[in-house]
Amino acid sequence: MPTLDAPEERLRKFKYRGKDASVRRQQRMAVSLELRKAKKDEQALKRRNITDFSPDQASEKPAKEISLTLAEIIEGMNGSDPVLRFQATQAVRKMLSRERNPPLKLIVEAGLIPKLVEFLKSSLYPCLQLEAAWALTNIASGTSEQTRAVVEGGAIQPLIELLSSPSVTVCEQAVWALGNIAGDGPEFRDVVISSNAIPHLLALISSTIPITFLRNITWTLSNLCRNKNPYPCEKAVKQMLPVLFLLLQHHDSEILSDACWALSYLTDGCNERIGQVVDTGVLPRLVELMTSSELNVLTPSLRTVGNIVTGTDHQTQMAIDAGMLRVLPQLLRHPKHSIQKEAAWALSNVAAGPCQHIQQLIGHDMLPPLVALLKNGEFKVQKEAVWTVANFTSGATVKQLIQLVHSGVLEPLVNLLTAPDVKTVLIILDVISYILQAAEKLSEKENLCLLIEELGGIDRIEALLLHENRQIGRTALNLIEKHFGEEEDDGIVLPVLDQEDQDCEFIKCLTKK
Repeated sequence: MPTLDAPEERLRKFKYRGKDASVRRQQRMAVSLELRKAKKDEQALKRRNITDFSPDQASEKPAKEISLTLAEIIEGMNGSDPVLRFQATQAVRKMLSRERNPPLKLIVEAGLIPKLVEFLKSSLYPCLQLEAAWALTNIASGTSEQTRAVVEGGAIQPLIELLSSPSVTVCEQAVWALGNIAGDGPEFRDVVISSNAIPHLLALISSTIPITFLRNITWTLSNLCRNKNPYPCEKAVKQMLPVLFLLLQHHDSEILSDACWALSYLTDGCNERIGQVVDTGVLPRLVELMTSSELNVLTPSLRTVGNIVTGTDHQTQMAIDAGMLRVLPQLLRHPKHSIQKEAAWALSNVAAGPCQHIQQLIGHDMLPPLVALLKNGEFKVQKEAVWTVANFTSGATVKQLIQLVHSGVLEPLVNLLTAPDVKTVLIILDVISYILQAAEKLSEKENLCLLIEELGGIDRIEALLLHENRQIGRTALNLIEKHFGEEEDDGIVLPVLDQEDQDCEFIKCLTKK
């Protein structure tokens, strides 16, 4: 997944109020270091086939179990006897299909990959093709080095040719193998794409295709959409998008999940990339899937919509028009913290926009669940909620800021001043300062100061004067001097800031006119 700006850089970008809303939102693409590090197990990059039963053997008489040593396997695969060749290849496949500790390295080092690739071309022996494709699938499910051995062994083109096999089982196994190769990273993904795999994959999709086969195709397509350094080429994306749109209409949760993940990868980038996806008309369906009770569908659909609202104001408005703000309140209250966090992140991107978007946020009653997260959420969720409030204050009108204060946001913000995260505390101090500045324009600063004092805010801000982080101490001091009277800092002596701390002074531009 992408490398993001450091939190300090994110903070500096947010604080520059001279930029317009669309630029601020584009900068929010680096919104959350942890969110954007999507765990590899969210969607499997590679999958090993550990089934013991070969479907093509269903009509055959059960074969007597044959146990072969590695030496016998090598001899059989290199021999001319088709029966021994099949038995040896099947033995390799079974070894590699063990649930625990399959000997992938052993088989690669034994030099068997070239023979397995050769057997892929044995069109007169589909059972042998199946066993060879299966074995290569499992080798490619291993480390990048093992996947490379499969690629350098020349497997990709024969596997693509097997996509036209009359045997559905052989064809499906070839799809699986190509999915593992593409899932290794952008290098092999692009090799699969340049080998013209996509048209062959898309040609396999029909209303009569077995559901397991369609799941494998969808997963393989999602791997062909993965990675952004570089992104998949524009031609490949244009080929896949119409089919992904159709797959998103399916009823099967696995197909829906992988189709959504594919779209999440394609929207994790610049506005042009987002536009390609949005222009398919997929947003209403994505928002509908955000209401799914199945987590494997909800998570990637929410991620995709969250990516889309990092785009332009127009793209964000399209997501709003599709109903995302009607769905987000229930997701902010979702029992899983990970969903709450994703929802808060998506909301923060809406809040990063112009006051019209902020008004729609208010109109959809987003403030109560947001305040509830600030009060009671897990700390990682609270941090994202703080960013939502910060973005809200960045683009809101004075009237909207009043509504924010009336929602009860100040109490949880004040309480979070004791949080262990430096950046969160700095953001809250600047948000409080900006709200006070707005209140001053309305001649309501004194009342707001009294409210903050009643909430214990002044005591907490004073406690920060001696915080171990010097930037927090200085920011707290500036807040007290500007809004609560100079007498509050009597006797306080702060150390001189070094260059790094001086650079951090840039965060104060939120409060400057």
